[in-house]
Amino acid sequence: MRKVLQENGLTLVLFGLFLLCWLGQSLSGLYAYNEEQREHGQPPVSYGQFLRSGEFMESTFENWESEFLQMAAYVALVAVFKQKGSGESKKLPNEGENEVDKDPREELRPDSPGPVHRGGLALKIYSNSLSLALAGLFLFSFVMHAVGGLRLYNEEQLQHGQPAFTFWGYVTSARFWFESFQNWQSEFMSIGVLVLLSIFLRQKGSPESKPVHAPHRESGGA
Repeated sequence: MRKVLQENGLTLVLFGLFLLCWLGQSLSGLYAYNEEQREHGQPPVSYGQFLRSGEFMESTFENWESEFLQMAAYVALVAVFKQKGSGESKKLPNEGENEVDKDPREELRPDSPGPVHRGGLALKIYSNSLSLALAGLFLFSFVMHAVGGLRLYNEEQLQHGQPAFTFWGYVTSARFWFESFQNWQSEFMSIGVLVLLSIFLRQKGSPESKPVHAPHRESGGA
């Protein structure tokens, strides 16, 4: 057990915090939703009904969508663009070689992943698999945000005696894109701040930071 925690502690802690916060979101959301139901003379809903509601789906996937967009874009952008002095950037050409830019076929080892041994299309896909997986999760969350948002919007329309929207009508509405852009802009701002702050500030022991003794002008992480 100790070995499992030692080798997988970061993943376990992060997903534990995720589940704890998601539970808190669902319970507090249920309470707030039922408060609104009572104010409108509607019966309260059960926990299971709330989890299937547009209110919960929209709020959940709207946030997931922006997070996966941030990560997918970041993983892809740092492969191409650099920032001198940032611990989040690859080294500049005059600062030395970047390990991640080496040809995997020339660095082949017996324990290298299968696609590296097979080469060809398998290697090409595997070489971009992280950004592809994150982009796929973004697209899934984007669609589920639209589904949940449409369900919530039509619930509100019904309460006000207004006609329901179609899926296409909702995803082309200003409301949907306002919900998306208000999250997207904050994600890009936050990683931009991290890139710049990592030039001058440090966190001892973190691979997301340059070594504490590293000069400001030096690019690259630990």
